[in-house]
Amino acid sequence: MTDDTSKHAPEAANDEAETAAVSPENEAPEAEVDPVEQLRAENADLRDKYLRLAAEMDNLRRRTERDVKDAKSYAISGFARDMLAVSDNLRRGLDAIPAEAREAGDAGLKALVEGVEMTERAMLTALERHGVRKLEPVGEKFDPNFHQAMFEVPNADVPNGTVLQVVQDGYKIGDRVLRPAMVGVSKGGPKVAAGGDKPEQA
Repeated sequence: MTDDTSKHAPEAANDEAETAAVSPENEAPEAEVDPVEQLRAENADLRDKYLRLAAEMDNLRRRTERDVKDAKSYAISGFARDMLAVSDNLRRGLDAIPAEAREAGDAGLKALVEGVEMTERAMLTALERHGVRKLEPVGEKFDPNFHQAMFEVPNADVPNGTVLQVVQDGYKIGDRVLRPAMVGVSKGGPKVAAGGDKPEQA
């Protein structure tokens, strides 16, 4: 072996080792992805996204419908409350006229009283057309959601907590309280049974 051959022998061995390392036969085989399975996975993912989006849109539609309905029903609440204050003032004005003055009054006073009464009725009728209803609590069990107790009335003949007197009329709009009724509530009668409206027997 010549000097040149002995010099190049280790380099040749190195080249063969590198070639063997890079040859495709020695490469690790990549796991092939089945295109059908890949499409199925993408399809399932897209279907899930579609169903979620459809559910969100359905919820949004329902919520929007409910908001629009509430807006239609309760949009006039502030205005109706202000009109009730005007109606109260009309009623106070009518109540301030003594009965004797009404009976003995001249035609002008009677016409004025009738005109104010008609105005009050027309206002309450207009509010009723827009969903405002007067509460009629006399004889009912006191309900803090609709009534505001102003005083207690001693009465042994009716069950405790029964509304006996209305100081100021209450109104509701739809299912909501527009203004609670200010009431006097019975005290001293039999207690109402927990399960119903019948009084407990002593």
